Amino acid sequence: MSIRQIEKVESQLRGLTVSGSENVDPMHSTIKMINPSKSTIKPISSLSGKPLALQPSISQSQNLSKHAYLKLAVHNQAANSGAPGSPTKKVNRNETERDDAPKNSLQVAPRRSDPSNNIPAQISLSSKALHLGMFEIGRPLGKGKFGRVYLAKERKTGFLCALKVLHKSELQEGRVEVQLRREVEIQSNLRHPNILRFFGHFHDSKRVFLIIEYAAQGELYKMLRKAGSFSEPRAASYIAQMASALSYLHKKHVIHRDIKPENILVGSHGEIKLSDFGWSVHAPTNRRTTLCGTLDYLPPEMLREEPHGEKVDLWSLGVLMYEFLVGAAPFEDAPRETQSRIVRLRYQVPDFVSPEAKDLITRLLRLDPEKRLPLDQVAEHPWIVKHCKSQTARERNRNSQQREMESYDYE
Repeated sequence: MSIRQIEKVESQLRGLTVSGSENVDPMHSTIKMINPSKSTIKPISSLSGKPLALQPSISQSQNLSKHAYLKLAVHNQAANSGAPGSPTKKVNRNETERDDAPKNSLQVAPRRSDPSNNIPAQISLSSKALHLGMFEIGRPLGKGKFGRVYLAKERKTGFLCALKVLHKSELQEGRVEVQLRREVEIQSNLRHPNILRFFGHFHDSKRVFLIIEYAAQGELYKMLRKAGSFSEPRAASYIAQMASALSYLHKKHVIHRDIKPENILVGSHGEIKLSDFGWSVHAPTNRRTTLCGTLDYLPPEMLREEPHGEKVDLWSLGVLMYEFLVGAAPFEDAPRETQSRIVRLRYQVPDFVSPEAKDLITRLLRLDPEKRLPLDQVAEHPWIVKHCKSQTARERNRNSQQREMESYDYE
């Protein structure tokens, strides 16, 4: 099939072929849905394909009922965005952070050599070059600005994964080559049950293919929009998992910098998977100054263009918790007003939110980054303990075994 046909795959996808690649078979079989948790096949972790080479560019009232509050939030969102249910506002950037970008061609090495010992290098399990013919392609899972994601199965092992297909020309036009390189380099070295796994990448003359973990239950953002808001037990479980994932990242000196519902997926057991590391940075020593992320979730130090560190993720965690419980971000408004409300810490928690939840939100949404509640204390907060203590022994055992398996990858 041609490249143009791939772009129309939602209506007619049965397979893909690679243009300009050798020994690639047409794919005409459909994916047989299997439960990834029951598979004994080891995940693909080879990064032995050709290096990726792209040219960088120059670069409201507390007295409202919950129903009324959510109705007002939806109305305001539609008025501000011009369309109901539209995603949260993005910060418009004329250029991306380029302090670590190469001067000539942009390349992602097959295996990362990190000067810091905090993130060990990716270990390849196979020396065979990756190519599209190794996969059967199934239904589309999602569509982004620069490409699409498809369900895929590795032909030889039957391993189920997701395949993100990005077009090089669109990456260059959008000036996001640096973000892609950073996403590949950082995410390929992370192992945590609440972080989406990155298994490998390859490319042809026009496209880049990323092999990532398949999150069976899909996007958390869609679940939140459908439900309006989450119950406190459900929200507490998600925040506890996010705190665990962020604690892991920060120990590796990785700052995510773009936490929001759109960047969280849900696995087969209902566990969350933090994804989209395009704005992330590995900063073991220095603080950053780049304004990036999504406006509703930006911390005040970023808006003031002050140097920032890992505590920007604590602020975003507080915003995320608020949106889980209320159904709208705490500072959501017209762009200029949103910025003003953030730097002045002007927000209200509705009365239907419990006092314990309010306490945790206020401890995370502090103007002074040093006064935000540390992640280890988030996990021990009374609101988290209250709603997560009912976790069954089976769930605890499963999570413990999963952590052991993830940590084993590093040995």
